[in-house]
Amino acid sequence: MFRWFRKSRPSGHFAALDSADFPAMQPGTVWLVGAGPGGPGLVSLLAYHGLGQADVIVHDALVSPDLLAMAPTRTLRVFAGKRGGKPSPKQADISLQLIELAKAGKKVLRLKGGDPFMFGRGGEEAGALAQAGVPFRIVPGISSGLGGLAYAGIPITHRETNQAVIFLTGHDENGAVPGGVDWPAVARAAPVVVMFMAVKHLGTISEKLLAAGRDGNDRLALVSHAATPQQSVIETTLAEAHTLVDVPTPAVVVLGPVNAYRQTLDWYVDEARRHVFG
Repeated sequence: MFRWFRKSRPSGHFAALDSADFPAMQPGTVWLVGAGPGGPGLVSLLAYHGLGQADVIVHDALVSPDLLAMAPTRTLRVFAGKRGGKPSPKQADISLQLIELAKAGKKVLRLKGGDPFMFGRGGEEAGALAQAGVPFRIVPGISSGLGGLAYAGIPITHRETNQAVIFLTGHDENGAVPGGVDWPAVARAAPVVVMFMAVKHLGTISEKLLAAGRDGNDRLALVSHAATPQQSVIETTLAEAHTLVDVPTPAVVVLGPVNAYRQTLDWYVDEARRHVFG
């Protein structure tokens, strides 16, 4: 049983970061920073450093309020969340806002859930900044497809089950099932498939994989609100995936034999979840 104590860390331990030789955030620049899968303790030291230097934080909807609270009170927080099926800022407008803030001489931190380059549109934003002549830095984050599954006790690779993994998104830029995915190839290429933003179309995706020859008895798990006190996991099979309703989102879906390890590796027990810093 886990027991968390907020005063257990050495006194002043985090103060050591004050003398660390991290790069300074310069006015007129943008840092594209990964916020990790959920718990604010899962950001990198460089991300934490950037939070303390930024004039403006432009953040996604899924970024933890506890993480935003790590920035000074003087720092402006700008919401730029995109959620499927809900009114959301257009991507072009978000990119334009980053450019305008930087050209106004601000130190801008773009805080994105997970990793900026893992289905996070970070490449689009970095491309827009490059085209506008705005200097930027990429600060990688722990993707929910890695860290989120780890918090559910699911290793995405294991020597006994798989030597390959496929990552795919469950919808395209229009919100539909991706038309450019070779589903028969996906069904055959790797024992483990990790799907982002796939809950809405999971029934259709499962039908395509089954039609391509994937075994209906393959284990499937959905990890919702990963690495937070609200984390929950639904376990089923590929054949039964279409029956799921009211799945909490955001959620990561993982298909394959690695889900069996959750029976013994489910370490993130209820008492641990009370500690919001992961």
